[in-house]
Amino acid sequence: MKDIIRVKCLLSTEVEALLNQQIKKEAQSSSAYLAMASWCNQNGYDFSSDYFFLQAEEERMHQMKIYKYVLDMGGSAISPEVTNIKIEYNSFKEVFEEALDQEISVTQSLKNIAANCYKEQDFVTIEFLNWFFKEQREEEYKARRALELFEVIGEEGTGRWQIDKNVGKIVYNSEA
Repeated sequence: MKDIIRVKCLLSTEVEALLNQQIKKEAQSSSAYLAMASWCNQNGYDFSSDYFFLQAEEERMHQMKIYKYVLDMGGSAISPEVTNIKIEYNSFKEVFEEALDQEISVTQSLKNIAANCYKEQDFVTIEFLNWFFKEQREEEYKARRALELFEVIGEEGTGRWQIDKNVGKIVYNSEA
């Protein structure tokens, strides 16, 4: 029966597996952002907490977008188990360093999927992934700008309060 289903699936076994890995990566990102939001909230960084709650929701949306794509293509989407989410941070800045590292990791993972799709000439999935590449430009931009606030404003005195206040105001302009 699996062979009959595979014939009807428009994804190769390898691309389907990579997309399921990406589903898990997006779920882990969403959970990591929730943990960051919680840490920020517990440490009095309310604006940053709100920022990370929004990021968590966005990652969940990315997860579902890929999940539905795999199903639409006749594949088997797998609901991932999420474990080993970091919940404690040594500093406010470390939270944002981890966020940037996470976004870079997501971008690299998407590039790996696209490379495999090019090899297999799976242009439909490449077209699907293009939306994510545009999204990652925005995500990495915002993560870098947030981290730059620590350098520009500094953490001394009311610095962390100013950083917290300005994190949610970072806007990506794709026209710039």
